[in-house]
Amino acid sequence: MKSNRKILLLLGAITAYYVYLPIPEEIEEKWKLMITDSFFRSLSHLADLSERLGLKDYMGVMMFITFAERVVPATDERVRVTEEVFDGVDVVVYEPGQQGGGRELKRAVIYMHGGGWCLGSSRMEPYDLLARTMVSELNAVVISVEYRLAPAHPFPAPFEDVYRGVRFFLQGHVLARYAVDPGRIAVSGDSAGGNLAAAVAQQLLQEPDQQVALKAQALLYPVLQVLDLNTPSYQQNQAMPILPKTLMVRFWSEYFTSDKTLFRAMMTNSHNSPESAVLFKFVNWSSHLPESYRRAYRYSAPRPDSGGGGAGSPSSSPPFRAIADPRASPLLASDGSLSTLPKAYILTCEFDVLRDDGVMYAMRLRGAGVNVTHRHYSAGFHGALMFTVWPTDFQIAHRMTEDYVSWLRDNL
Repeated sequence: MKSNRKILLLLGAITAYYVYLPIPEEIEEKWKLMITDSFFRSLSHLADLSERLGLKDYMGVMMFITFAERVVPATDERVRVTEEVFDGVDVVVYEPGQQGGGRELKRAVIYMHGGGWCLGSSRMEPYDLLARTMVSELNAVVISVEYRLAPAHPFPAPFEDVYRGVRFFLQGHVLARYAVDPGRIAVSGDSAGGNLAAAVAQQLLQEPDQQVALKAQALLYPVLQVLDLNTPSYQQNQAMPILPKTLMVRFWSEYFTSDKTLFRAMMTNSHNSPESAVLFKFVNWSSHLPESYRRAYRYSAPRPDSGGGGAGSPSSSPPFRAIADPRASPLLASDGSLSTLPKAYILTCEFDVLRDDGVMYAMRLRGAGVNVTHRHYSAGFHGALMFTVWPTDFQIAHRMTEDYVSWLRDNL
């Protein structure tokens, strides 16, 4: 009996040590977050081991999250759901049911799911519920885009899928089919989906034949730049759930290539080429971040690759060159190209490595004359908006959803 008790105590101690994280006091429901994060960390460790043993690649194992939360979007009395193909891109279309006002023209939200470009699906339960909420609360049509995922389909494939899908939807005859008002359309997304939404909004302005313009963009804790992975929020939150720095860097590197050379360079912030140095001004957080976010951190420009960018240098390879592409890093767009963008809602969380990306984009957009609503959650953590389903439902997630939908109601 004593031996059994010792074993149980040891197992309890190991479990407590593994689950416990020094989470800031400001975060609500800390123990729920610790337990939730312990699942993600366990799966990440398993994925690492699997890749090291040559059994299955890291992202292949992490896709379990996507499969575990997958649902079959179905029509109910309030929402009609159909699965369509827009110019070769799978989408899930949510429309108001018969009680939604018939054929009167409606708002539309084109939504891009998160997951670091490597994971996730519009058919996951949290995204399905969010789409239904928008349909019901806004009497809107919601288009959830099911883009191809890296590393099997690296950049620019996910962006190109989303862009093709959006362009297809914005055609006059397609909008008429869904009874959508051409003057009340928004793009939106969370995390990597926010990246894609911002990039699409910028790219549409480059099309001279684009007749339908977006009215709004809503970016939820978006990832917007890869030039500097040592911003204050990356330093402050490098070990925070649900998105530690190592995982975000892995997402970034695998978005471009499965070559681990890029991952190692990104971890030391030495992945830029000398040619990209002219773009550092767009991510210079000493000028684009308010002092309250900079705090005691000291700015130093990212260190360019020592290879010099010449032939044979890592920085001369396509994945390294893609780092400077605004379609991958929307924060790198010039001031002039930002000025004609639609009004924006940008949600950021204090305890998120991506916090400063969103804050800097809000600052740059405002400086360019764009109407910006920046909603910062001082107790927020990355991915919070998606935790609305028991047992991982968080009060802050419901507040975020209410604020986001309220903004769309007032601005779309």
